Amino acid sequence: MNISFDKQIGSLEREILLKSVEIHDSGDDFQFELNKFFSQEEIIAIAPRCIRCNMCVDQCPVDAIEPANIFKIAKITQNCVKCEICVQTCPVSAIKLIDNKVSYNHDDGDEAIEYNLASISRPHRVVRMNDISIDYSNLTDYDNCAKFCPTNAFTLEFKSYFEELGIDVDIELGDDLLYPVINKKLCIGCGACIQFCENDSIKLDRTIGPIVHTKNLEINQDECVNCYLCEENCPVEAIYLDEEKVVLDNDKCIRCINCTSHCPVGALNFVEIG
Repeated sequence: MNISFDKQIGSLEREILLKSVEIHDSGDDFQFELNKFFSQEEIIAIAPRCIRCNMCVDQCPVDAIEPANIFKIAKITQNCVKCEICVQTCPVSAIKLIDNKVSYNHDDGDEAIEYNLASISRPHRVVRMNDISIDYSNLTDYDNCAKFCPTNAFTLEFKSYFEELGIDVDIELGDDLLYPVINKKLCIGCGACIQFCENDSIKLDRTIGPIVHTKNLEINQDECVNCYLCEENCPVEAIYLDEEKVVLDNDKCIRCINCTSHCPVGALNFVEIG
């Protein structure tokens, strides 16, 4: 995805005027001046295709995601530190990393602000179902389990389906009732069904692989002023000062923006691998 669009300066001026003057003022003396600027930031957003499995919530190291439920998808909060772990973890790639650029250069006679949104590709960590089962002696309502299964591995079937496939569930099945079935060949181990299981009758054994690091932290020891801001703001205690030297625990580091954004002299920077 790559989206570019312009916003006319006149439209922006009117918006600022409406927000800046009192309702009873005419705004005739309002002065609008915009200087040349450029900004760039990464945005993490959750698409409507979210299956409400809440894997992102479980894996977020800073509790920056509001859990999804039947009525709403998960939501990234202001506590997000852009570590991108949720992007790599989402089993259906519903969480997107977007490069957001905004620029204005009045020297070229432009009368518009340019916005550019572009998807940033990131590798996906391994999420694999090892085994999944249903306790048929303790059944409940599974409608939402079937509704939110992204691969249709979870379905509700009549007794005849079990008889045709020779599925033994160790209980007496009624003729006119629907019963849950999980096709293990289709199940990806996302756990969405478990989120809506009301009595813990679904058991899932899955493997979640390690995060694939796409960037490393570059430390300029000569520029460091020993302000301790990186140490104080690291959410996982991965960086600290030892005898006036910055020390990084690479295994702990989640590649978030907290240390780089708080460093006042630019001594910390992330560099892409490869």
